[in-house]
Amino acid sequence: MKFWFITGSQFLYGEETLAKVERNSREIAEHLNEKLPFAVEYTDTVKTESGAFELIKQANFDSDCAGIIIYCHTFSPSKMWIAALKSLQKPYLHLHTQYNRAIDNNAIDMDYMNLHQSAHGDREHGFIAARLNISREIISGHFKDAEVLTQIENWQRASVGAAFSKVLKIARFGDNMREVAVTEGDKVEAQLKLGWQVNTYGVGGLVEEISAVTSAEVDKKIAEYREKYEFNTDDSEAVREQARMEIAMKKILERENCRAFTNTFEDLYGMKQLPGLATQNLMAQGYGYGGEGDWKTSALVAVAKAMMKDTDKPSSFMEDYTYDYEAGLILGAHMLEVCPTIADNADNKPKIEVHALGIGGKNPPARLVFEGLAGAATVASLVDMGGRFRLIVQDVECVKPINTYPNLPVARVMWKPAPNLEAGAEAWIRAGGAHHTVLSYGVSAEMWRVWARIMEVEFVHLSAETNLHTLERDLELGGLLWKLKH
Repeated sequence: MKFWFITGSQFLYGEETLAKVERNSREIAEHLNEKLPFAVEYTDTVKTESGAFELIKQANFDSDCAGIIIYCHTFSPSKMWIAALKSLQKPYLHLHTQYNRAIDNNAIDMDYMNLHQSAHGDREHGFIAARLNISREIISGHFKDAEVLTQIENWQRASVGAAFSKVLKIARFGDNMREVAVTEGDKVEAQLKLGWQVNTYGVGGLVEEISAVTSAEVDKKIAEYREKYEFNTDDSEAVREQARMEIAMKKILERENCRAFTNTFEDLYGMKQLPGLATQNLMAQGYGYGGEGDWKTSALVAVAKAMMKDTDKPSSFMEDYTYDYEAGLILGAHMLEVCPTIADNADNKPKIEVHALGIGGKNPPARLVFEGLAGAATVASLVDMGGRFRLIVQDVECVKPINTYPNLPVARVMWKPAPNLEAGAEAWIRAGGAHHTVLSYGVSAEMWRVWARIMEVEFVHLSAETNLHTLERDLELGGLLWKLKH
């Protein structure tokens, strides 16, 4: 993915000034390209209405273009941007910067003023976007400042997540867990708003695919498991069955071009186990997953992984399981399906173990058991509020589990939610957050906020500054304003 750097100007100042505008703009774009994770390319200096419109039209239809960055080096009359901005279909960053960091005391004259006038050129441009009520990100500061670069990176990653989201397909192997409310949702609205195509694939078809997996394919997958994980079981057939399921599910996902999937322990007709190790290893390859048919969380896991694909910052499907009030911590886990990319491998590789599940009525499934990484992270939940989606993001601090929990054969991680356990849990429940989440060590609350703005999704951030009384009022006002706006 790449980002187009577009400069606004006009013919008023003459060819010499325009040549300097282009030269400076190229230098700014080259600096951003060197410092940011995704490519930034200077595209053009816009001087006319037709020039702006044609450029935005090209950006809309370039599948490699993840967004546009506009900067007005000089005064660029904003009426000439109306048609272009009204037609824009890509994420839009208005970068309010200038070429020089400081004013040169001896060099400044009227020619200097005509060239370096983004202080009011960007204000003219900003007005028309506000007048058109166009969603955009605004970042102000010198383009070489570290904080500015961080903000642009956040926007880039959110934009890449938006581009990924717009073409994301989710496979549901079976239906949702019965009688559960929060995993339901409007799939048509999800495709209209988020681009997610959510379709069901019968468990019978998956069973047929599992039956067709060859012994040679299983042997190859077992060799992969032995390289990546530690075997802590003698039940080789249980592990081989997980290999068959992984191979079969991946064939279907690849054939249907799906990057996320779900299943549920209540819909396993014809299957020998609930996918555990199979699901975990697929998540490690970048697939999103949601338990009990939770397609919204599955998609959000995939989006988080796409946003941080070029880094070592992992994300996983997660669930708040139980509390330690004495320590002020939450134990997060799931029956089987936690992504091994979040494992703390400092001491040991994740262990493959086989244990009875207690639900689902099938054979004991193989799964990976490990402890999660310590460090700053976020948990995110997308819920359907009826007429709109709400993204709830909470800052958390993951810690090394305070006990070994020798009788708990699941992958787990512990964290302290912001602002603390009691207030953080109350705030989460007040906002309607689900029990399933995306735990991410790389996607910050700011990245999620920008992504929500691009996707036109309501955003709620729970942080160290969260006040419960203020939150309640903000949720009520936000809900009202969202309905009026949309």
